Amino acid sequence: MTIQEAQQRVDEWIHTYGVRYFNELTNMAVLTEEVGEVARVIARRYGEQSSKPEDDMDLADELADVMWVVMCLANQTGIDLTQALERNFDKKTRRDSHRHEQNAKLKQQ
Repeated sequence: MTIQEAQQRVDEWIHTYGVRYFNELTNMAVLTEEVGEVARVIARRYGEQSSKPEDDMDLADELADVMWVVMCLANQTGIDLTQALERNFDKKTRRDSHRHEQNAKLKQQ
């Protein structure tokens, strides 16, 4: 599935099952919550924090939740994420094409 197809499927789902999009401020709060859930899984799986028996440790699902809300925000604000990501690749390439290879901290591993 392409990013554009994913945005379309999210939009179709919202209009079929979700009634309407939450407003942008609500979706920003939901996005923050979802990113926190990703952080919880990472802290327990890769960090030093131990998990509890009731912890849901499905990182893939939590990352997909983040993508879902990002797509909701993009849809409701008229952003084509494919185009935005292409522009972001161009920006990062222009800005960082030599920066990371010259970073001694990255060569230490």
